[in-house]
Amino acid sequence: MSGAEILAYLEALVGCDTQNPPRAIDGDHPVFDCCRKGLPAGFEARTWDHGDGHVTWFAVRGRPRVLFNVHLDTVPAGDGWNSDPHRLEVVNGRVYGRGACDIKGAAAALLALAERGAPNLALLFTTDEEGADGCCVRNFLASGEGQRFEQVVVAEPTGCQAVLAHRGFLSVKTRFRGVTGHSSQARALRDNANHQLARWAARALEVAAARKTAPEDPGTCFNLGLVQGGTKSNVIAGGAFVHWSARLPPGASNQAFLEEMQACVHDGDAVNWELPFQGEPLPAAGCDDGAARAFCARRELRVGAPVDFWTEAALFSAAGLPALVLGPGDIEQAHAADEWVSLRQLEQAFELYGRIVSEDG
Repeated sequence: MSGAEILAYLEALVGCDTQNPPRAIDGDHPVFDCCRKGLPAGFEARTWDHGDGHVTWFAVRGRPRVLFNVHLDTVPAGDGWNSDPHRLEVVNGRVYGRGACDIKGAAAALLALAERGAPNLALLFTTDEEGADGCCVRNFLASGEGQRFEQVVVAEPTGCQAVLAHRGFLSVKTRFRGVTGHSSQARALRDNANHQLARWAARALEVAAARKTAPEDPGTCFNLGLVQGGTKSNVIAGGAFVHWSARLPPGASNQAFLEEMQACVHDGDAVNWELPFQGEPLPAAGCDDGAARAFCARRELRVGAPVDFWTEAALFSAAGLPALVLGPGDIEQAHAADEWVSLRQLEQAFELYGRIVSEDG
């Protein structure tokens, strides 16, 4: 394949501004016209607009058993580009543009496959992955539509290798409440919210470190990302705040780890917990990769090593659907200025997706 069909779709998709934030996407956004225009007869396409930039586009033809999932939203373009981020450029076999790698390139390959007349094909395109929300996928699964499928392929960049495992992502905001007063009072050791946070953090770091099974095992990746508290050095802090995150290994439970972190609070400390986002690892807790691994063996897909970044494949896994990650490009190019994917990888993804589709139905 020359790649011309893929590039035509990718040029149109990159030309559609789908930056998230600001979540300025609705069901009438031009990006969905790009998706629809090449679909041959026999496709049934539906759009669900959940509001606030959460839009799902679902197209099905025939009786596919495999569902391909792609997100159409991108991170903000940002500074540092040597070209217009919303204008596709091809230079020395590299295809540049915001979303070219993450993951409009995969969408273009799938749309080119649809235009070629794949008899059994299911596409689930969403617009809220970069907001770490997952509303579109969660609503799709809640509708029961996903139960018709035996395997899900999430097309994030993996160098065209099938990835069966990745870390989860748990984001937590923890607030400690103290009793303000003059720092000369001995009760500051107990009542200062900053002291409460410090005692909790010391225990939490020990718990996270204890999860290592061997010196070379990274264990649970735990990070205190933002810490704030107090007003002056001579005032007992009435409030302290920490926004922390954890990335658990495949098969671990976010909820179980959160409960361990909550148990690190000292008796008498006043604490509030807020969870902006929690995505399970892949496979999700209580699941394994057996079905996905057998799927790869039947289709002679090369299986790659687990990755550290999170994908929405975990949402499908948590719902009981075997899921894997397979897409063109390298995660190092994602979210970067001068984002690119190689034309060779786009063509390889097209061929791999075609191999899957040829055995579907």
